[in-house]
Amino acid sequence: MRHCKKFNHLNRKSAHRKALLSNMATSLILHKRISTTVAKAKALKMYVEPLITKSKNDNSNSRRVVFSYLGQKEAVTELFREVAPKIVNRPGGYTRILRTGNRLGDNAETCIIELVDFNATYTEVKQEVKKTATRRRRSSAKKATAEVTEATVVEEAPAAAVEASETEAPKAE
Repeated sequence: MRHCKKFNHLNRKSAHRKALLSNMATSLILHKRISTTVAKAKALKMYVEPLITKSKNDNSNSRRVVFSYLGQKEAVTELFREVAPKIVNRPGGYTRILRTGNRLGDNAETCIIELVDFNATYTEVKQEVKKTATRRRRSSAKKATAEVTEATVVEEAPAAAVEASETEAPKAE
């Protein structure tokens, strides 16, 4: 029975699963992006995000707790020195899962899991969006100048009518 099954056991014994997740978390922290299956990526996301949250508070106790999960000194120093300062203002959601299709050998669904603040392509996309917004403003500025020229044409016509009415008024008196 599957009562109270709160996480994916990945068809492994507990020691094997802990070692797998520890190694994958270490690779993710050191390389900022790894390729794996979707099931492992989801399990890794649940494993590594509390560790990243713990790294926001840099003291000896949180370093010891993170080291007990990761087991590699280099990964702990990388997490506290490079990753934590970038995510200090983010309230959660430190990883992103991008699906890449199915694997040829066993048709397993594969993906790329990465740390959110370390992907340069998404930050470049935001800059391009700003450029398209300025293009829209220019096109709307052209429309505004077109409206201004139409308004001046409309203003000239009543001015001629006013001059004609002024010339007619002295004749009536």
